[in-house]
Amino acid sequence: MNDTTPTHETDALPRVLIALLKGIVYEENDPALWQQLLHLQPRVRDYVGLIGLELVLDEAEGYAWLRTRPPREDAPELPRLITRRQLSFPISLLLALLRKKLAEFDAGGQETRLILSRDDIVDLLRVFLPTGSNEVKLMKQIDSQINKIVELGFLRRLRGQEGQYEVRRVLKAFIDTQWLHEFDQRLAEYQQRIQ
Repeated sequence: MNDTTPTHETDALPRVLIALLKGIVYEENDPALWQQLLHLQPRVRDYVGLIGLELVLDEAEGYAWLRTRPPREDAPELPRLITRRQLSFPISLLLALLRKKLAEFDAGGQETRLILSRDDIVDLLRVFLPTGSNEVKLMKQIDSQINKIVELGFLRRLRGQEGQYEVRRVLKAFIDTQWLHEFDQRLAEYQQRIQ
């Protein structure tokens, strides 16, 4: 241990690293941890860089996570530490629709938090669903998709407000405009098939 490193900083580093290795860290969920992350950011970047990861941190939006560092030309590719998840088409569709809704919301410029009800989310999806579907079965599937997106960290249930969700801003970092454009093309093809 370096004598110039304060003990509280040494104790905070493992806590910050473990939180990042578990998933997305949000400022609003743990302001003390967030402050430690900001303070220890150079050390965190150095540490995770040793194992082939990089820190993605958006201080303005209040979130951070780790991702696999792109391979360097002069170095062999490392095995993936952070696993990629293949998302089903319905989950990808809902994420794309939420991302588009977030872009529209940001263009309006009024509020900072996009809050949607379960019914709002159903309405977003309804355009892409085949007509004549079993409504009860369909609602169960949509609820399952919403739960999965909550698990992934892109939606957050609002406490004390049944059926209300906040669209997390980290979605903008995971789904960029290029991905959204390509998905729009696939959506158009999909809509043609279901009609």
